[in-house]
Amino acid sequence: MKAAVYHGKEDVRIESVDEPAGPGPDDVIVQVARATICGTDVNEFVRGASVIPLERRHPASGHVGPLVIGHEFMGRVVAGGRGVTALAEGDRVACGAGISCGSCAWCRSGRTNLCATYVTVGIQRDGGLAELVRAPASTYRPVPEDCTDDAAALSQPLSIALHALDRADPLPAETLVVIGAGGIGAFVIAAARSRGIERIVAVDISATRLARAEQVGATDLLDALKVDAVESLRELTGGIGADVVIEASGAPTSLGTALAATRRGGRVLMLGTPPTKAELDVKDAVLREVELRTAVAHICDHDLPVALEMLRGGALAAALTDRTVPLDRLVPDGLQALAAGTVEGKILVDPEQSA
Repeated sequence: MKAAVYHGKEDVRIESVDEPAGPGPDDVIVQVARATICGTDVNEFVRGASVIPLERRHPASGHVGPLVIGHEFMGRVVAGGRGVTALAEGDRVACGAGISCGSCAWCRSGRTNLCATYVTVGIQRDGGLAELVRAPASTYRPVPEDCTDDAAALSQPLSIALHALDRADPLPAETLVVIGAGGIGAFVIAAARSRGIERIVAVDISATRLARAEQVGATDLLDALKVDAVESLRELTGGIGADVVIEASGAPTSLGTALAATRRGGRVLMLGTPPTKAELDVKDAVLREVELRTAVAHICDHDLPVALEMLRGGALAAALTDRTVPLDRLVPDGLQALAAGTVEGKILVDPEQSA
């Protein structure tokens, strides 16, 4: 079968690889209909292997070496193991990608994203930028009839946004600021609007991303290239500062901006992952009792079904999607385009589309 195989920095190849072996007792094999590209995929492509176990065997998945990437995807079930009862051949399903053990202390407390042996399909084991993929049935959820393939492929990143909102816990009357309106930030804004947050401020350096943020729910827009973000946010809030700030850009300086723009007793959620260490004015944050929280991945049982419900009808997916490309064009039209900053929205990948 055809698949996108990661070999290292700036080295992803569309290759012919063996089809997945027959499913284990609790596995399903899915024919991929749509996949998308994540910031993690781009970071691994641009900077080299950080989370992909290219040279050192992963302790939980056992994988080492070149890997089929892709952790945001959906498709149809073509085979299931003998222990799979909730899914049947032909079912359309979306993958949450995170594999948790179900028995460690974190799993027992419901925090499956922090599982002691957590593995992500497409990062620590072969994933969905391929024609076929095998993964545990527990990572999949059925796709509603009126949720298109394109929309369902976005359910995994939307799940991450929903989990981030749970961690930040903004109230409807509170002012929520999202720094970074591209990638995951746009999903956070859309999810916040769906939850009734009345004032959502989007901060970015791209007019295109800010326009998309407004389309999916932002009430105020700040172009950080034209204004001082901290001063402008204080002006918008009557000099007090924001109640909740979610840092979704991953820019090293943005966490400092987030802390400075937050009101006394407010909350900052760190969602973006900076490539370098960030210097922070911790003393000021302590004196103003600003809470710093973090979020990673999502809770599949809780977040993925909610994401699929939000994506029904396809309008949200259409607003957040830039283009669809064939798997053969993944590198030039997908990874390289995202790395160069010439694409603002999500890129869908169709394994069946010809180049």
